[in-house]
Amino acid sequence: MKREGFEGQRAIILPDSVIEELQDNPLTRSIYLTDIGYYPRAKFHYRIREKGCGQYILIHCVHGEGWFSVNGVRSQISSGQYFIVPRGEAHAYGASEHRPWTIYWVHFTGDLAHHFGQRSGRVLPAPPVATMGTDERLRLFEEVFRNLEMGYSLDNLNYANICLQHFLASYRYSSQFQKAQADNGENMTDKVIRHMKEVLPESVSLDDLAHLSGLSSSHFSLVFRKKTGRSPMDYLANLRIQKACQLLDHTDKKIKEIAMAVGYPDPFYFSRIFKKTMGITPGGYRKQPKG
Repeated sequence: MKREGFEGQRAIILPDSVIEELQDNPLTRSIYLTDIGYYPRAKFHYRIREKGCGQYILIHCVHGEGWFSVNGVRSQISSGQYFIVPRGEAHAYGASEHRPWTIYWVHFTGDLAHHFGQRSGRVLPAPPVATMGTDERLRLFEEVFRNLEMGYSLDNLNYANICLQHFLASYRYSSQFQKAQADNGENMTDKVIRHMKEVLPESVSLDDLAHLSGLSSSHFSLVFRKKTGRSPMDYLANLRIQKACQLLDHTDKKIKEIAMAVGYPDPFYFSRIFKKTMGITPGGYRKQPKG
């Protein structure tokens, strides 16, 4: 497993000997991966390949922002979007300086790779598909990754690359994939709330949450308010204050550290929001007897 300096990152680069096995294997030679990884909040992430790459590269942005350039044509990418770098073309890509992306990525090739790379060089939406509390598409990614982590036995390689085909098909045939998963999905509002809890320390916009729901911002806000009685951003603010209360109760963290931990870089603004919500300052709340 290769580490490049992003906290929480995971990456696997297959050895050349394993790639040769995949090329010769009738079960995998049509589509197989060579590299796969996950980079959370990948600040300063940057790649340039002036002579291109021998594989297609799929990059799915799940949070933050970034950019990519193919043959000098530059495009922006944000949460809920993906792009595929075409095989053999000069390219570069990188994270936004102010809102660095969190990405899942995979290098793939094979006799039929062009079929899954037909949309390469364009920014495309990656509609979320929920099932049993997780995005089914990213569950497939994890299935591939975990099996490769267990080693490069023939069975592991076969299974991982068969799962890879399903993973790639979820992008190439996103409409069919969505329909197949729709009846199994959790409630959209519940999914968004779960996501809110996972990204409390991060800067989150209404557009970010709407991307996750697959709806326009205005439609998403109406649906969310009907379900919860609050606007999405009010609900997020309440979750942040709830988490701040827990940290005040159960840790010795300084108030400015707690503010950062729940998504408020400005501790004075955090204190104003906290008092508006709780009727008391963070320091006063901490001193209150509980129980």
